[in-house]
Amino acid sequence: MADQQQTASSRIDISVPHSARIYDYWLDGKDNFAADRAVAEALVAAIPTIRSMAAENRYFVHRVARYLAGQAGVRQFLDIGTGIPTRPNLHEIAQQIAPETRVVYVDNDPIVLAHARALMVSTEQGRSEYIHADLREPEMILNHRTLRETLDLDQPVALTLVAILMLLGDADDPWRKVRVLMDALPPSSYVAITHPTGDFNPESMAAGVAAAADSGMTLVPRTREEVARFFDGWELVEPGLVPVMAWQPDDGEPADSHAAYYWAGVARKP
Repeated sequence: MADQQQTASSRIDISVPHSARIYDYWLDGKDNFAADRAVAEALVAAIPTIRSMAAENRYFVHRVARYLAGQAGVRQFLDIGTGIPTRPNLHEIAQQIAPETRVVYVDNDPIVLAHARALMVSTEQGRSEYIHADLREPEMILNHRTLRETLDLDQPVALTLVAILMLLGDADDPWRKVRVLMDALPPSSYVAITHPTGDFNPESMAAGVAAAADSGMTLVPRTREEVARFFDGWELVEPGLVPVMAWQPDDGEPADSHAAYYWAGVARKP
């Protein structure tokens, strides 16, 4: 692990913005650099509420972890697009409910790996591990030794893809890449997805896409129908595919669930 950490850390290029560090900046973190902050502020100028949208995605992670570890009884998680740690982490929430829960985190930003030891603080019964890998190579994730040693793919797994799929253009065929992961999971597994959309505010989202493009980054909002394709063949959990703020909210239905421009859904493999 130490060798992997040192190797990945040496590949950090602070002149190139990265989505994990941009989100870290929006969430008032300290692990971001000038290039990240420049893109983050350009996106804030285009979408003034984007900081609160980032926070809403974190709240969704908290709610979905409680649902999956509690009501659904899942004891294994595969979290892709982890980002820089912000407490509580997914494994902390899940292991509060079921201490034996096992979690594998995946991200392609070397600075996330530099924080992996913080992620791996776990319960004695459970386990949390980190893989430095890319969603564009799902087979590599599935065949990674750490994943195979940590998760039992013959038992249900919860796959979480929160605010990550917008980084893949249609030419990358994100639907196929997600399907490779989903097909590898056994019945009674779950998938949880959030995805930005222009459905609620097309003009603002278009400005955000342009700001990202000006910075050399990919940002692909998708319609409800396009996001729904990721769940094909699986059974959506109530309340279905809805605005992220409306997915099983803690304090009742929000006054304006369209304030965060994200679709969110959780589905179970029959």
